[in-house]
Amino acid sequence: MKSANKRVDPTEVRTIACVGTGVIGGGWVAHFLARGYRVVAWDPGHRAEASLRHFVDSAWPALRELGMADSASRDNLFFEPDLHEACAQADFVQESAPEVLSLKRTLLSDIDSATPDHVVISSSTSGYPMTDMQTECTRPERTVVGHPFNPVYLIPLVEVVGGARTDEDAVAWASEFYRHVGKSVITMQREVYGFVANRLQEAIWREALHMVAEGEATVEQVDLAITDGPGLRWPIFGPVMTIHLAGGQGGMAQYLDSFAATLQAPYTRMAAPELSAELRAILVRGAEDEAAGRSIDDLVEERDKRIIAVRRAVGR
Repeated sequence: MKSANKRVDPTEVRTIACVGTGVIGGGWVAHFLARGYRVVAWDPGHRAEASLRHFVDSAWPALRELGMADSASRDNLFFEPDLHEACAQADFVQESAPEVLSLKRTLLSDIDSATPDHVVISSSTSGYPMTDMQTECTRPERTVVGHPFNPVYLIPLVEVVGGARTDEDAVAWASEFYRHVGKSVITMQREVYGFVANRLQEAIWREALHMVAEGEATVEQVDLAITDGPGLRWPIFGPVMTIHLAGGQGGMAQYLDSFAATLQAPYTRMAAPELSAELRAILVRGAEDEAAGRSIDDLVEERDKRIIAVRRAVGR
């Protein structure tokens, strides 16, 4: 059996075990099949295999349009009724069970017992820190979070982070593997409930609930505010770079200096952190790094062209 420092290279993975085959697990199965992998799936649910194969068939046209590996085939999907048999074959394990902490703990422990020592085990959890889930594992050092977004076979983002007992090597390995299979990866420096993207989504969702509950906006208005407003910009530049451009030729620094007072205005029910000199410097430097030498004029031209393309694509 290989030790952790001799685990298979991320580019040499051939067989992936997908444990749990609901919407998220099924999305992983479809994605991995389209990338040419042999996938062994396990799920205890009634008619789980039939449901999974139907899911993959439904996703296949979209995957074909995106472009598949030459070796991609639905014939590479094998449904294994025994969890130990499924995991014993794997070069990598993706767990996608329901969001119940006690279930996650028990299942990850079972996967840990069934999987060869060198294999990295990743959880699709949408919020739990790995520290809370790896408590019953014998070899927690190879357990990581690999949080995807639905539909997994279309949305590229995966957030990767380890737990208190996870080796840095396992986090680095998982990040490299996900990039190799075509994912866009955020490797987090520390654990936080909900990770990055879900916390941002949740902030909007909670404010939307407040506005609807208080009669400040209708459901339709909340959705339109995003789809015909900032949502059109976000496929091109995220919220930080959007602010960078809002500062005009002075960029982020000019925006922060001009609009710092708005952080105390009642634009949201969330409290804002103090705009300290340190936080200002981090934001300015981060925007400049992300701009990567492109001027404000360059960024505006890129944004405008792509927003036009997005509006045409969605019929707006």
